[in-house]
Amino acid sequence: MAKKARVGVTGNARRWAPSWWCTALALRLAGAVPERISTQHRPSGKPFDALIIGGGNDISPEHYHGDISAKVKLDPKRDKLEIEWIHKALDKKIPLLGICRGAQLINVALGGSLHQDIRPLRKLTYNRPGLLPTKQVQLQPDSALAKICGKSHLRVNSLHHQAIKRTGTRLNAVGWDLDRIIQAVESDRSTRIIGVQWHPEYLIYLPSQFSIFRSLLQHCK
Repeated sequence: MAKKARVGVTGNARRWAPSWWCTALALRLAGAVPERISTQHRPSGKPFDALIIGGGNDISPEHYHGDISAKVKLDPKRDKLEIEWIHKALDKKIPLLGICRGAQLINVALGGSLHQDIRPLRKLTYNRPGLLPTKQVQLQPDSALAKICGKSHLRVNSLHHQAIKRTGTRLNAVGWDLDRIIQAVESDRSTRIIGVQWHPEYLIYLPSQFSIFRSLLQHCK
């Protein structure tokens, strides 16, 4: 029997963490063993075959030269922990998936910047927070993500008010909403990095979204 891939999943430390439970379910359905990582959940020490950086609070603005006086809900200890794990994944060349905040943090860790609040920029995009796929995203047709999803036009959910502004080193923007705000990025080199601004763990009933988790495992060594 083939050995199941082990996937580390970062996130908040709360006992009630729907994103963790849904991501763990998606990974188990895809045939992997998920392991939770947070400031209160220490890793087992067993090596990971892939890493997911999950969604959550805003990223501390000092990491991307943002407005440090802005009133936002932060988790500096989580920022530090996840940035360390991002660099570990890059050093070990294991596949990396960023979800919402996770996509933003990967981008920041690679030298990119963020829109600190996209709400004033919204003109055409339906932006009411929700778990249902009400927002439109257009993917670059020849991107890896479009091939994974099997389509270049997606309907996704939306729980964010920040987004990637300038992509970091090794990342290319490959998805945009109707206002041309970046919604997906992927790596331009050998290490597999994908970041999505939505939450596919809440949409695994859609084949295009479950495929994101299956693809992550297919790229494990």
